[in-house]
Amino acid sequence: MAQLIRTHAALLFSGIVTFMLMGAGQALYGPAVPAFARDFGLTLADAGWLVSALWCGSATGVAIMFWRGPLVTPRHALAVLALGAGGIAAGFGWWGTVVSSVVFGTGYGLSTVVFNPRVLRAFGAKGPSMVGLLNATFAAGAIAMPLIFVAMGSDPQKGFGLIAAVCAVTWLFAGSSGRVEEVAGATEPYRFRPLILCFAIMGIATEACLIGLGPTALITAGAEEKLAAEALSGFFVAFLVARSSLVFLAHRFDAFALYVAAMTVAGVAALLAVGLPPVPLFVVIGGAAGLFFPNCYVAACRQMGTDPRVTPTIIAAGLVGGISAPVILGQVLGGMGERGFFQIVACACLLTALAGFAVRRRMAAPGR
Repeated sequence: MAQLIRTHAALLFSGIVTFMLMGAGQALYGPAVPAFARDFGLTLADAGWLVSALWCGSATGVAIMFWRGPLVTPRHALAVLALGAGGIAAGFGWWGTVVSSVVFGTGYGLSTVVFNPRVLRAFGAKGPSMVGLLNATFAAGAIAMPLIFVAMGSDPQKGFGLIAAVCAVTWLFAGSSGRVEEVAGATEPYRFRPLILCFAIMGIATEACLIGLGPTALITAGAEEKLAAEALSGFFVAFLVARSSLVFLAHRFDAFALYVAAMTVAGVAALLAVGLPPVPLFVVIGGAAGLFFPNCYVAACRQMGTDPRVTPTIIAAGLVGGISAPVILGQVLGGMGERGFFQIVACACLLTALAGFAVRRRMAAPGR
């Protein structure tokens, strides 16, 4: 393992820093939106287009990787991230900020697809564990950035300027690692597997709803705003701990089995939150949610092959869930009670877990 780390040090270092910056950037949008609304004289609804711009850019980055993935290196992804964050920091007016947000999101999508398959392939049998480590650093950045934002005087331009600067420094050490491995490793044909992609959609959809709507659901259930904010921090801490645990678990257990187990835990905790105090259970759900994406991603790669188009397909499926689910759930919740959010999450997670158990049994059947 030590030899593998030395051999792929540039890839691993740049991946860890990049994912940490991605988490920091996404977390920065929360406090940045009201600040930009104030600075540009906009309503919060209008300023919220910044978040939409991020995800539109992310979808663009994933599409680029689908068609030109083998040609893109970590340095390309870092350069786009730096350009986007730098544009937001420069303060080129409202529309310049929106365009820069799209560029930053494009770097976000490129980075996700650049690093995950390369790290998975580079570390062989320990690849799933290293993918877990890579994605754990995303949560670390998301936890740290709000604290850094406050320390910088709650100035979003300074926050994005810091992200741009760290991207630029990391670019110097990233090299072109990954391009040769990606091309050489694409020895298996592209296999489209819609069933496993449905599980990817459910995983990212659930995670997006928990992060985006969870604090509001806690407040609706009777929690104070401060307690709901603290619960979200606890959610991310549990999220980080769970993803970090994959360093020790991912190479020992089947990835899809871990995904199904995580969905089961999340579903049971959400079901308990319907009748019990929801704040501590929301934190438990955060730990389970931290296991959704890395395990489903590894399981999907095992089924779909090593073609460069596989990872963009998986990430695109996740984006479908991540973009649409919060909007749909937000509309549905209006007609439900104060614990309606947890009722829906419980049903969705438990049904997904049951479907996962059925798929696992079918895969284990003789001749499968």
